[in-house]
Amino acid sequence: MPGKRVQPERSGPAFDGRPEKGKVTGMKNFVITIARGYGSGGRSIGRMLARELNVSFYNREILRLASEKSGINESFFANADEKIRNTVLFRAARGAYGGELIPPDSDDFVTNVNLFNFQAKVIRELAREESCVIVGRCANYILKDLDNVLRLYVYAPFDYCVARARELNPALSVEEVRKLVRRTDKRRADYYQYFTGKNWRDVEYYDLCLNSSRFAWNENGWEKCVSLVRSYLNSMMG
Repeated sequence: MPGKRVQPERSGPAFDGRPEKGKVTGMKNFVITIARGYGSGGRSIGRMLARELNVSFYNREILRLASEKSGINESFFANADEKIRNTVLFRAARGAYGGELIPPDSDDFVTNVNLFNFQAKVIRELAREESCVIVGRCANYILKDLDNVLRLYVYAPFDYCVARARELNPALSVEEVRKLVRRTDKRRADYYQYFTGKNWRDVEYYDLCLNSSRFAWNENGWEKCVSLVRSYLNSMMG
């Protein structure tokens, strides 16, 4: 991979002297993928999981790594989602992800499909090389055949997500926030459908579905979510 490797978000020592419960005997590493509804707190839970387990946290860092891997400017990756959403083809499923990369001398080298495939290549390499938490990017589907992956889906009732999203977007009216939540979740579902041919909310592609509204929306509540996921990880892989 050319250039300096991007440093993912890290949060220092995990357990203050406690045993590292995320470590699994006989398994080199593990990956937690997180799909989440907008306003459910999935990204915050992911960051806390990474901190507690003392592993890397990848979100938009995947775009930078894919840029370095391919030699394609990062802006192409950042703009790809918006570009896809505005095409008629995006309304129909492309089909299941295959992973084939298009060579640089092809006119299709910077197509949205090839950009996605470079991101997928990075995700697969990370899963081989280190323990980490990966948010979004269809990572649960890309890594669906690996045994060392916990695929987590974080969701909450619509009104709960709207209330949380209002805290993140105080300048917007209630109706504007409601539209934002619907629009964001639809975009994520459409993106997933386009690149995998599957339903983003289909429980078949997740190991654990977590209703975050059952916990307090504060650090104490998130800690309980993290504890639950860690327990599941230990049971699944221990």
